[in-house]
Amino acid sequence: MTATAPTPTPTPSRLRASRRARMADPTFKVVVMGAGLAVLGILAWMLVSTSADAMPIFRKEGFFGFLLGTEWSPGQARGGEITGSYGALPFLAGTVYSSLIALAIALPLAIGIALYLTQIAPKRVRQPLTYTVDMLAAVPSVVYGIVGAQFLAKLLFPFWDWLNDTLSFLPFFGGRVFAFNLLFASTVLAIMILPITSAVIREVFAQVPADERWAAFGLGATRWEVMRHVVLPRSRAGIIGGAMLGLGRALGETIAVLLIMGAGARIAFEPLNTANTVAAQIAASFREASPEYLRALIALGVALFLLTMLVNVAARVIASRVNVSGDAAL
Repeated sequence: MTATAPTPTPTPSRLRASRRARMADPTFKVVVMGAGLAVLGILAWMLVSTSADAMPIFRKEGFFGFLLGTEWSPGQARGGEITGSYGALPFLAGTVYSSLIALAIALPLAIGIALYLTQIAPKRVRQPLTYTVDMLAAVPSVVYGIVGAQFLAKLLFPFWDWLNDTLSFLPFFGGRVFAFNLLFASTVLAIMILPITSAVIREVFAQVPADERWAAFGLGATRWEVMRHVVLPRSRAGIIGGAMLGLGRALGETIAVLLIMGAGARIAFEPLNTANTVAAQIAASFREASPEYLRALIALGVALFLLTMLVNVAARVIASRVNVSGDAAL
């Protein structure tokens, strides 16, 4: 008959350790839930506080009247009355135009850089090039604006003249050419958003399963075919995410745009004419604005905040649908 060893009696230290272990999971859950709710709370507080300050503008113009209005004539009232006319559409149009053009320039370059660094570049040059591209993200935006205003503007002006003459048959071209124009500002913005966009896409490409790539090589696919039929389809959701992240950066960029875009806000899409954005208008006028004008600038900030949120929500929806359709196809 086999003797059974007696069950050891738990010591007080073991009981305390077991109690702490049982408490760790719910405590951690509460902490991380609080962190998530704090982010939502900060966003809600920002939206409510700025909307409250801008409410006199919204009451006078109407919310959609403010967003879709075209006249921007600031008043100088010191009290609570609103004497000017405020329409944000020219600034919103300039913001959207410059950001979309910047994304159209930066996204193909970012995809090409990411493909080269993850699929083609030899190991001895991959790491230095990766560091070089990432370092562009550390350059302050004011430096991009100064370099663009002092050097790139002169270099690119002959190209804008040639482009204007070549595409004069299109309704967007053929007019007067400005050195600081919408297309020039978008080009500088594209350089600014290129590092963060390419970094996200590069990480997505690096996560593509190696087995699928080698299986394609085993079936006789070339390197280009592997990138086209394996890497890119697998990474569509990540590409969209990186693109939307770059777009969000371009929508909110301030100082560089203020230095290189000019100051003529307009609704019409004229790439070689001056334009203005919401962020640049706020930065240019905020310090010397009257109390009434300050409320109008805060209302512009609310409009930009809502536009950025709309872009992020749209990015989430598109990325999730692309992910689902990609999984279904696989």
